[in-house]
Amino acid sequence: MEYKNIVLSVEKEIGTLAINRPKALNALNTETLREIQLAMEEAKGHPEMKVLIVTGTGEKAFVAGADIQEMANMTSMEALQFSKLGHFSLKMIQDFDRPVLAAVNGYALGGGTEIALACDFIYASENAVFGFPEVTLGIFPGFGGTQRLSRLVGKGKAKELIFTGKRITAREAFEMGLVNRVFPPASLMEETLKVAHQIAANGPVGVRLAKMAVNSGFDMDLAEACLLESYAFSLGFSTVDQREGMRAFLEKRKPNYTGR
Repeated sequence: MEYKNIVLSVEKEIGTLAINRPKALNALNTETLREIQLAMEEAKGHPEMKVLIVTGTGEKAFVAGADIQEMANMTSMEALQFSKLGHFSLKMIQDFDRPVLAAVNGYALGGGTEIALACDFIYASENAVFGFPEVTLGIFPGFGGTQRLSRLVGKGKAKELIFTGKRITAREAFEMGLVNRVFPPASLMEETLKVAHQIAANGPVGVRLAKMAVNSGFDMDLAEACLLESYAFSLGFSTVDQREGMRAFLEKRKPNYTGR
């Protein structure tokens, strides 16, 4: 499928979804958010894809935020629909049944940080900039930023970043726990791909079940979450991959996983 504002590509086991509005610093408008939904549906139809990387095109921005030009004259009801559209689009990224890695290659402000937070974890280039400048515009984050950020870094740090509207460097984001690793700009995609291939080499069913267990169990109490883990763990023993993985270990060879 062809898109106007994004590029979805699949090379063997790794998919890449790039926001492609470089003249607008990859800002999110209604059309782009709808295309993200379509692309995530299309990605589901690529069974050979084991990992998806989300990034931005161009050298300046990952996603510089939501499109202010579109938002400026919205009514309250239009803003509600826009927020719901953003939430739904990002939830599709969060709930994708395979790992999703964010490769933040530049400005990730407002909606850009929110997209990154919807991914399973974040790698950033040294020139990446994060922040929630919405309060400087008289509003506040509306695509899940107030919720996902506080769950990741804690309420105090999240409130400081959101209430001040300040921007932070990739290194500061790493120290805060927002970003997993920081790389020179020229090696960001190379290093992200290395990890994507490392994940793809593992049993895909086990990886998917692990993602489900972490995401679903996070807001449960510990006893319920551990019970969920036990049931998910047991499901793995009904798969061809489990038998292949353990047999390969005992036979001292590389496993040949089929995702079944």
